[in-house]
Amino acid sequence: MKELFLLDPDVVYLNHGSFGACPRPVFERYQELQRELEREPVEFMGRERRLGERFEAARLRLAEYLGADPGSLAFAPNASTALDTVARSLALRSGDEILVGEDEYGGVMRLWAFVAARSGATLRCAPFDDIDPHERTRVVFCSHVEWSSGRVNDVAEACRRARAAGALSIVDGAHAPGQLELALDAIGADVYSGNCHKWLCAPKGSGFLYVRPEVQELIEPLVVSWDWEESSTWPEQNRWQGTRDPSAYLSVPAAIEFQEEHDWPAVRRRSHALLDHARDRLALEPLTDDFVQMLGFSIDAENPTGLTRWLFDEHRIEVPVFETSRGWVMRVQAYNDEADVEALARALASL
Repeated sequence: MKELFLLDPDVVYLNHGSFGACPRPVFERYQELQRELEREPVEFMGRERRLGERFEAARLRLAEYLGADPGSLAFAPNASTALDTVARSLALRSGDEILVGEDEYGGVMRLWAFVAARSGATLRCAPFDDIDPHERTRVVFCSHVEWSSGRVNDVAEACRRARAAGALSIVDGAHAPGQLELALDAIGADVYSGNCHKWLCAPKGSGFLYVRPEVQELIEPLVVSWDWEESSTWPEQNRWQGTRDPSAYLSVPAAIEFQEEHDWPAVRRRSHALLDHARDRLALEPLTDDFVQMLGFSIDAENPTGLTRWLFDEHRIEVPVFETSRGWVMRVQAYNDEADVEALARALASL
């Protein structure tokens, strides 16, 4: 399926996890919607609630795909915006605890540090397997798929522990849709955020926020505008947030259809097999055995910050390297063919 994507054929692209990649048919639908918007903006955006009907159809299709109660789901530009909506709604105070996994995404850690500083709450980090909420814990936050290692966590168990302790469970699912078969209602999270632009391969600017009905009154819209009324449903209150191009949201059904047409479970299995091959070929230590389509490897290099740039400039390989709580990590997504793995192995061997 490589020819169905718009990626530069001269680049060994092993970094799908950062910003995703949109297949040609999905991107064409996205541009079709944008052209329709620009041809007659008032007709597209405002007349006779036409946009609202299309928006609702896209949201219901995503809810079906995610195994989510439609009344619990709202679109968001990305998982970060969704998590900001939640974190900045919480009425935390001094003495409260925010408990997070020790290897969470840096941008989100800055969010929780900001919230803790403003509220006086304590921010505590723990390995995922040791998440142990107690009587002062108000929030338990963890990732479904860890951003650096690719590890798939048992978030249902973490949510069960949180609820038993009376804490709000919040799951960062930025890397989950498209990598995992999801059933959000069954997971039991109070809150779940996710991206559609990464592994679901939808256009950039498409994500979602899931909030269980029992806690929706705790979460305020990040932007209050025309759809907000006391009588509005929670998804309606989080729908219209001022003028913005909704084409990415409206293209999500096309991304779901693309993956269904191309037997995505088989794609996941092949991606996993390629990463197994990468574990054998790369002289690096993998960080987990519980991965699907991306895997982090521990690296020891003289100049790790320059390694990504060197691999791209000298070998046209796009692969991320970053510093984590466990040291420096190279995260690999091998989803094209064995030649991509071999290119990376040869480049690293030349160091």
